[in-house]
Amino acid sequence: MGIIAKQAGLTAVIGFVSSFFTRASAGEYGVYTLVAAQAAYVEIVAMCLVVNLRYMLMSAALSQKIAPGTSWFHRILMACCVTDEIFGVSIAHPGYCPPAYTYSAALISTLFWASGCTAGIIAGGMLPANIVAALSVALYGMFLAIIMPPARDDRHVLYAVMASFVLSGACYVAPVVSNWSSGTRTIVLTIVISAVAAWLKPVKTEDAHGRA
Repeated sequence: MGIIAKQAGLTAVIGFVSSFFTRASAGEYGVYTLVAAQAAYVEIVAMCLVVNLRYMLMSAALSQKIAPGTSWFHRILMACCVTDEIFGVSIAHPGYCPPAYTYSAALISTLFWASGCTAGIIAGGMLPANIVAALSVALYGMFLAIIMPPARDDRHVLYAVMASFVLSGACYVAPVVSNWSSGTRTIVLTIVISAVAAWLKPVKTEDAHGRA
């Protein structure tokens, strides 16, 4: 990401600040690409909204992990912290997820994310192409590390993950659907797959008296 920012003309300081407050890999990649193309501000904002719409779904899911007495202030801050990785570790927290848990994970990951972007800007184009390609693949490895443990423990989650892989690949080449943005495809697939999974295998919850 830092190398892309360098190519767009960003300095190390600007890259750190923009990366610290953006944090979304796909959105940040799109921002730097549009900056390099000298796009208008409205185009950059619209692109970020479309690409990052999936965070609305993640925030809705995470809201179910927040204790009922949590203030709106903490709820809003937790929503601002949501990224793919922060959502993954927060949703995996046993029971209700304390705001401090999400804040701590977000602060640590954001500092390293922004510092990594800065290091990439400083390094510029000095790294060989094969090293850059390897680093880009590492991001997907991090996503796999989030979804594989629950998929290993619950075969129904595994089926949902496998369905997401197959349907995502099919939508990438299917007529009409392939013309949608990646963010739109992700949202539609997430809603459809999760709805079908919830219908076929609903998660049983207990009330205050321990009744299912």
